[in-house]
Amino acid sequence: MAEADRDAAVPGAGTGQGDRVARSEADLRRYETVEELLRDKLSEAIGGWRGAAESAVPTLAFALTWSRSQDLKLALVVAGACVAILLLVRLVQRQDPRFIAYAAVGVGISALFALRSGRAEDAFLPGMLQNAGLLVLLLVTNLTRWPIFGFVVGVAEPEAFAEDPTWWRRHAGIVTVAARLAWVLIALNVVRLSIMVPLYLAEQVAALGVAKVVLGWPAYLLAVTAMGAILLRGRTPIDPSRAA
Repeated sequence: MAEADRDAAVPGAGTGQGDRVARSEADLRRYETVEELLRDKLSEAIGGWRGAAESAVPTLAFALTWSRSQDLKLALVVAGACVAILLLVRLVQRQDPRFIAYAAVGVGISALFALRSGRAEDAFLPGMLQNAGLLVLLLVTNLTRWPIFGFVVGVAEPEAFAEDPTWWRRHAGIVTVAARLAWVLIALNVVRLSIMVPLYLAEQVAALGVAKVVLGWPAYLLAVTAMGAILLRGRTPIDPSRAA
């Protein structure tokens, strides 16, 4: 469709005020349900399965190497090498490397904490602080009906987000389903912290390594599976007028 025709088809388009939001509202009509919309937008946000895996591999490598060698510097080198290899593959394939950048930042912060204190268990401290911060953020935003996953939908429509970051809140279905997804991550972070904090306080580095592996990628997969079930089985209409 030509730009002029598309403007004419979208109420408010071409008038300046509300133009971008109107386009995004029209874009929602491509989806039958909120779950379908969120499946699409979440896949874009995390880079699909590959992006999620690339973010987890360096941490997994660190935990496994430490558990086997008890050598802090070696574990950090192995994690850094994983980041470098994954980044090289992305660059050779001329693909977006931002998910590798996230992993690199995580490895760098962990290395800073561990090398500064000389205690291997401190490599796990940034992750626990991140989990605690995310837990608080998810709880507050859910209880106030501003679920984080709603902003995922908003950011996925950058033009509308720039004009009105809260445009998605006009859709009660998006708010409801986004909150359900957040409760899954809330439960995941509660489990992680309830296991890892006591191990950290007891300086059980080997056990922390095992817990990091089990509660990291595998637990995340379980959470993603649960969220996937919500998104696959749910039939929440984006437009209430479509409800049967």
